[in-house]
Amino acid sequence: MTIAATIVDGIVLSLTPNSHSYNYRSAVLFGYGSLVEDVEEKLWAMQLVTNSVVPGRWDHTRTPPDKAEMASTTIVKVKISNGSGKIRTGGPGDEKKDTEREELLERVWTGVIPIWETKGEPIPGGHGRVKDVPAHVGAFRDDTNKVNERYAKTAAVEKT
Repeated sequence: MTIAATIVDGIVLSLTPNSHSYNYRSAVLFGYGSLVEDVEEKLWAMQLVTNSVVPGRWDHTRTPPDKAEMASTTIVKVKISNGSGKIRTGGPGDEKKDTEREELLERVWTGVIPIWETKGEPIPGGHGRVKDVPAHVGAFRDDTNKVNERYAKTAAVEKT
């Protein structure tokens, strides 16, 4: 089984298009998957997945899932045997031949356009009657936005 993920943190603009790049974080994991059959382990995994999306969410929903929900949900656990990761941060990596051309340095803007995922203002919906955003949802939104913005801006100037 192969699992891959990439997050783009910025667009890197150099003196020449051939040197343009992206700041990013990526990982690839290789392993062996198996179905989770044990009900307690399946519930534990479902809780972990739910809370990884919005921390504390499992405890603020109707749980445990009913028989139909449990039957329609498949959990696969992966024993990781190998993996690799790569991170690119920093600004443009211009070639020496370009950095020695004064007219080019005076004419072309170089730098990084930071990119980060932003969580928007929660909007009530569905059949629930609770109109005020719960503290755990608001905190998740605010904290995630701050962390994502800070990382993207830091990645723009720090070279790995």
